[in-house]
Amino acid sequence: MAEVTTTGNEVPPNMTIYINNLNEKIKLEELKKSLNAVFSQFGKILEVLAFKTLKHKGQAWVVFEEVSSATNALRQMQGFPFYDKPMRIQYAKTKSDIIAKSDGTFVPREKRKRHEEKGRKKKEQHDANQAGMGLNPAFAGAYGATAHSQVPYSGGVMVPEAPAPPNSILFVQNLPHETTPMMLQMLFCQYPGFKEVRMVEAKPGIAFVEYGDEVQSTVAMQALQGFKMNPQNSMLITYAKK
Repeated sequence: MAEVTTTGNEVPPNMTIYINNLNEKIKLEELKKSLNAVFSQFGKILEVLAFKTLKHKGQAWVVFEEVSSATNALRQMQGFPFYDKPMRIQYAKTKSDIIAKSDGTFVPREKRKRHEEKGRKKKEQHDANQAGMGLNPAFAGAYGATAHSQVPYSGGVMVPEAPAPPNSILFVQNLPHETTPMMLQMLFCQYPGFKEVRMVEAKPGIAFVEYGDEVQSTVAMQALQGFKMNPQNSMLITYAKK
């Protein structure tokens, strides 16, 4: 538990981590998407919060569903070079009230629960209405499902015909269209031998990731196969055809 001492003795482990020393030049939306991409490997993320105000520049909060996820993220990502600056991470001083106050959205917990429940019911009603307006029920059922159902299939086979033999370049598919090379770099550079990420601007949703040799690329493939960039998209990784 030595790694946790940076959080300060008075702050107990909780589901929210506070990150500072972030690169202030990065646009807010890109920052939030990149944080989500990097931290979602540790567990389900409920929310990523960052604000435009001068007081909160270079800072963010990541709210996990489980305390264990927050703890693993804190230990493993402490000092991780994120947009060329090492992240400083600690547990948030209070689970989420401090975030809501700084954002001007704070309400007492009981009211907040009721408000969230009302919002959830509204969304469910909206989805039900859409399904009733001619959407295929099977499609409506798959909306928001785990990414396994979203992976492209070809005649019932998960990978393209004649898979390429193992080599140093990986072909990554089923990426969200907003994925940036930097997001992928931060995921794949955790594994030895990483060289570069290449994306094709005309074809969003795919990328090529190069390693030093096929052993290193295989380690990265096995570690990140099925990694969820968001709730709808799981990475499908194969060896690139040469």
